[in-house]
Amino acid sequence: MFLALLPIRAHAADAAFTQFVTSLWPDAEAAGVSHATFDTETRGLEPDYKLPDLILPGRPATGAPAQAEFVQVPADYIKEASIARLAADGKKLMEQYRPALSAIESRFGVPASVVLAIWGRETDFGRYTLPYDALRVLATQAYVGRRKDKYRNEFILALKILGQGVVTRKDMRSSWAGATGLTQFLPSEYYQHGVDLDGDGRIDIWHSVPDALGSAAQQLVNKGWQSGVRWAYEVHAPANADCTMGVPEVTKPIGEWLRDGFVPVRGERLSAAEQAEPASLLQPEGIYGPAFLATKNYFVIKEYNFSDLYVLYVGHLSDRMTSPLPFETPWSASTQLRTADVEAMQQGLTRIGLYKDKIDGKAGMQTRAALGAYQKSAGLKVDCWPSEAVLHSISAAR
Repeated sequence: MFLALLPIRAHAADAAFTQFVTSLWPDAEAAGVSHATFDTETRGLEPDYKLPDLILPGRPATGAPAQAEFVQVPADYIKEASIARLAADGKKLMEQYRPALSAIESRFGVPASVVLAIWGRETDFGRYTLPYDALRVLATQAYVGRRKDKYRNEFILALKILGQGVVTRKDMRSSWAGATGLTQFLPSEYYQHGVDLDGDGRIDIWHSVPDALGSAAQQLVNKGWQSGVRWAYEVHAPANADCTMGVPEVTKPIGEWLRDGFVPVRGERLSAAEQAEPASLLQPEGIYGPAFLATKNYFVIKEYNFSDLYVLYVGHLSDRMTSPLPFETPWSASTQLRTADVEAMQQGLTRIGLYKDKIDGKAGMQTRAALGAYQKSAGLKVDCWPSEAVLHSISAAR
């Protein structure tokens, strides 16, 4: 009898999903989606309960721990072989798409190498086929995701895109989070930042490389990109550097950092204009591995994907298209704690009043700085890097 009930329950769950999707018709109509498009694209649509970041009754929260940006150490994420391959490809593409890239640089002030690096990281210059049906992803996230309201709007806008005939459902592939196209935009980003750079009368980020790269540049500009400013400078930190200062809120002109003992790698001399630029200290592995002075443009790229490793990858790949030099300081052989352990560390740091950001299991700038502050207060070695030893210490602290 129990086995006989299982198909009924599954059918009931799908019926509830179908009812939910049907309930979105008034909003879709208000957004300009035709009834024909809505009916065609939602007919037979089923949820995908295997996606990350869902909240399902009777099941543990799935979370989103699978993103490499948040579970890998830098050496594993920013692999030299991958960077070298993509940089070589990027140089060729820079010549192939020179007219479009020149237009992007003059119109938006974003270097060609930066938008090419985003394309390379997001879809391997179009060679990587995104694995999911975007509409199914967006509908599922709107139904049982952690950010239902956000995805409800994204689902409706995806229907609007399909109705406009810019892309077919078959070609609207996405990541598990619903980002689609050569440079991975959410539907709302398509409407906010999309650019018809090739001048054919439509914005096609799925097939038109000029449109995809122009749209990536427009998104960076809309988020505050500053023309003529580099994304970051690799530096050697002085022995007395305080890693707890490595947060976006602590900014000083680069010249001041240099007077404090930070030294650009390879003896690079910075101009007066560069030294006047405000920057924050970034130490992705705490006191281990490379150190950087991150400019405003670093944080603009971070709004494209909220991960320090993502920005380091894109920024470094961009640099490698014009210079063959890797980071001067190698990444250390550090290990990364599991997401659940970093969450426990954040909860402990919150409990003792040192951490005020979100509990997300990601060892970003705020977490590393709070960890360093705890190490100071506990008389431990201050390295601003999450380890099992520090986790045990924080867990025992009251």
